[in-house]
Amino acid sequence: MRVGYARVSTEDQNLDLQIMALEKAGCTRLFSDHGVSGGRFSRPGLDSALQAITPGDTLVVWRLDRLGRSLRKLVELVDELGGKGVEFVSLNESIDTTSSGGVLMFHMMAALAQFERSLISERTRAGLAAARKRGKTLGRRRLLSPQQCDEARHLLEMEGADAVAARLNVHPSTLRRSLLLAQADADEICG
Repeated sequence: MRVGYARVSTEDQNLDLQIMALEKAGCTRLFSDHGVSGGRFSRPGLDSALQAITPGDTLVVWRLDRLGRSLRKLVELVDELGGKGVEFVSLNESIDTTSSGGVLMFHMMAALAQFERSLISERTRAGLAAARKRGKTLGRRRLLSPQQCDEARHLLEMEGADAVAARLNVHPSTLRRSLLLAQADADEICG
């Protein structure tokens, strides 16, 4: 049996195109999620589809991204399906795990996507390092200035952290974090 799964992310999108393609591909049972993000792999329609399939069945999607956005999770799901004797087909990408070529294509796409994520991560880290070398301050603006941190250290000798935080109009955890960051900055300058 071919089981079809369709999904759209927002309520104003339409499932018709996907459903027509799944019916044309021979799906006898259809499950869908309307207005549900592909970032989550626990969705009512997908959960029902996964419960309905049995060994020998094929799960069919219109496009790979309709099943989910995380390629790592997609690979895990397709491997899990294979372990249960269930095949997988993505119509637009021509992925069909009923053939060895389809399995190869799926894993090549997964490897390329992982490679792309690694490159993006490397470029991001290199860009952040270059910005730091240029003296650029990264991240959110600090709530306490260096002068306020000095004042807080002095006040902490006489008062508790909650009272000092209230006086500086910040949460006690923000006070602690600010003091740690200020100390790390001072150590970096001296070190």
